[in-house]
Amino acid sequence: MARQSNKDSLLRLIREQQPLSLRQQLQLTFTLSLPAVLANASAMVMQFIDAAMVGQLGADDSASVGLMGTTSWLFEGVLSAFAAGYAVQVAHLLGAKRNADARQVVRQAIVVCLLFSLLMAGLGIVLCKPLPAWLGAEPHIRDNATIYFGTFMLFVPFFMIDIVASSMLRSSGNMRIPSILNIVMCVLDVIFNFLLIFPTRPITVMGHTMTMLGAGLGVMGAALGTACAGLVISLLMAYYLVFRSNELKLTLDRGSFKPTWRAFKKAIHISTPMGLQHIMMCSASIVITGIVAPLGSIALAANSFGITAESLCYMSGYGIADAATTLIGQSLGAGRKRLTRSFAWITVLSGMVIMGLMAVLMYAFAAQLMSLMSPVPEVVELGARCLRIEAWAEPLFAAAIISYGVFVGAGYTLVPCGINLVSMWIVRLGLSAIMVSTMGLYGVWMAMAIELCFRGSVYLLWLSSRRWMRSVID
Repeated sequence: MARQSNKDSLLRLIREQQPLSLRQQLQLTFTLSLPAVLANASAMVMQFIDAAMVGQLGADDSASVGLMGTTSWLFEGVLSAFAAGYAVQVAHLLGAKRNADARQVVRQAIVVCLLFSLLMAGLGIVLCKPLPAWLGAEPHIRDNATIYFGTFMLFVPFFMIDIVASSMLRSSGNMRIPSILNIVMCVLDVIFNFLLIFPTRPITVMGHTMTMLGAGLGVMGAALGTACAGLVISLLMAYYLVFRSNELKLTLDRGSFKPTWRAFKKAIHISTPMGLQHIMMCSASIVITGIVAPLGSIALAANSFGITAESLCYMSGYGIADAATTLIGQSLGAGRKRLTRSFAWITVLSGMVIMGLMAVLMYAFAAQLMSLMSPVPEVVELGARCLRIEAWAEPLFAAAIISYGVFVGAGYTLVPCGINLVSMWIVRLGLSAIMVSTMGLYGVWMAMAIELCFRGSVYLLWLSSRRWMRSVID
């Protein structure tokens, strides 16, 4: 409670035009980042366990889930981008101490985002049957891939509730509640998966054998486990936003849920470049999955598990990026340009250091990480070699992740969209298409490492130019 109160008092200094020392800025950055980093860490650990559960079913089932992973991220990213258009407005309004206006934007966001999620869910259900074939998957894994993705898409409206509520709470500076609930969601995901993936079976605990009930749904059980965990947490997250949030609870005043053109136009201005960028970025990842798929189930499973393992490294970057978005949004809302630039560099440099240290651990324990998810030696060896290639790019990947969070907090999304698209579609895809023919999966991951270094370097140059700040002020 003391830490939470201290965080609130530091945020008030931003809104009330009071000076913050470097120590206070570092303290606020750490306080906001830590819950998000811990939530991401738990999510990655649970993804590890999730992947390990599916991995026990065999390489083909792992490949069917991994095949659709990128497409699932595409839809989730578009939903997040759409919600961010409203969340950034809320951060700016809170920074300007216009709390009632911020709550009005929250009301509109709930309605508009839910309608958008229904549209996206319908699109995903239509695509779930032909998509595995479009991605070049081998025929014997297509049915399971369709089942996994179709089941996931049925629950998209609940995922959107969670995204909207958590993004609004973070924009107010409340990182703790979304982080706690997301940790709980990860635990629920593992529990549901344990019960739904495997059949009823005997298990031995501390020398005692007992019968463990299970639904035996396999790949469908993996999708249902994630969906059920998301449903429970989305309802809890919405409850906290509506009834408990200090700044944003809707019971503080009465307002209309009817969307207004002014808020919608601002949301579209912020979220459209983000959404288009995410579509194009994930589309490129889907194309890369299509490049990997003909290499066979071993390569596809190693690629999927490798991406999950790498997420342990960049989870801290995304947590700090969440904090950067809040700090930049509220600092700009309060009209504090110098403080905005200071928070930008503090968050970016600290993220580069942390992800660099994580990369050292990933390089050293690559084989152990892969063996936790797959019992297949060929998958473990191939994935570990790919992880060691990727480790060298992680510090500059951090620069790209957190700089993007800085620009989102400023509502400056068009140029970052262009940077990401050029980097992904020209550098990574071009190199992957060239290198896969001679190096196989290693070539794809080498292309990824080169592209991440290129992207991070461009972001650092743009952040240092200050052009983005002048554009935002204008």
